Amino acid sequence: MSQLQKIAEEISAMDEEQRGGADFDFQPLPGDQEVMQVIVEEREELPVFLTESDSQLLCICYLFAEEEVIADKRSEMTDLMLDMNMPMPLSSFGKTEVGDGKSMYVVFGAMSLNSSAADVALEISTLSANAIDSIEALSDYLV
Repeated sequence: MSQLQKIAEEISAMDEEQRGGADFDFQPLPGDQEVMQVIVEEREELPVFLTESDSQLLCICYLFAEEEVIADKRSEMTDLMLDMNMPMPLSSFGKTEVGDGKSMYVVFGAMSLNSSAADVALEISTLSANAIDSIEALSDYLV
């Protein structure tokens, strides 16, 4: 059993209080890199993707594509994202290229491979809430 499958099973076995009141649906995704899609109940529109490298667990939530940003507001938006990075708990903004070459803005969090399932559940729940808050805060910059 992989590390991600073990974490998913441990979180699924937790009671509601241990999961911080959130319900999670874990779905492994096919591919070369092991990735677990996590749907947080009542936030289904922004799934969190959990993966691991040799040194860390990584949680990523895709916010919006580069082409969804109003071009003449991009600089102002990135300044706001930098300002929001520090006070945003357990998460940071980033930009990454997805498989089809599309640039996507994300919120992400990185954790130790030794993190407990409870810590991973907190990270997923917090990242998901931060994604919703981020889209609301950045909506004036999107088409």
